[in-house]
Amino acid sequence: MVIKTLVLGLGNPILTDDGVGIRVAEELKSRLDRPEVTVEETSLAGLGVLDLLTGYDRVILIDAIQTIGGQAGQVYRFGPEALALTSHTTSPHDTNFFTALELGRRLGMALPHQIVIFAIEAADVTTFSEECTTAVRQAIPVCVEMVLQELA
Repeated sequence: MVIKTLVLGLGNPILTDDGVGIRVAEELKSRLDRPEVTVEETSLAGLGVLDLLTGYDRVILIDAIQTIGGQAGQVYRFGPEALALTSHTTSPHDTNFFTALELGRRLGMALPHQIVIFAIEAADVTTFSEECTTAVRQAIPVCVEMVLQELA
């Protein structure tokens, strides 16, 4: 059975480390040539991401993250349930991924059963730059290899 997979890099490519998910996806595009795997990038968030996920069996999301006490460049792997504590909605423009995913499931959308998130600890997500900080830039090939192993 073929598992239709979407690898989706998230972020804003002009806000320093916030673009790291997009950078990882760009690298993966040059290394992957499998018809069952689609690699895309997007600057969408929350509810906007739901339509992109529809119709896939598995999704691998790649994004920047900032945690309390996290070390810039650290790569995390987790499932969407790890984001449950962030569940909130103040407006459709401020809906986080976990909340959007729950809404999509309740609406009966054909969302993937398997979702894996790779997140790279960011140092700077507010400075306008198309370049990631050194620690985050060095984490890109590490994350690429982790995603490739996930797909193996």
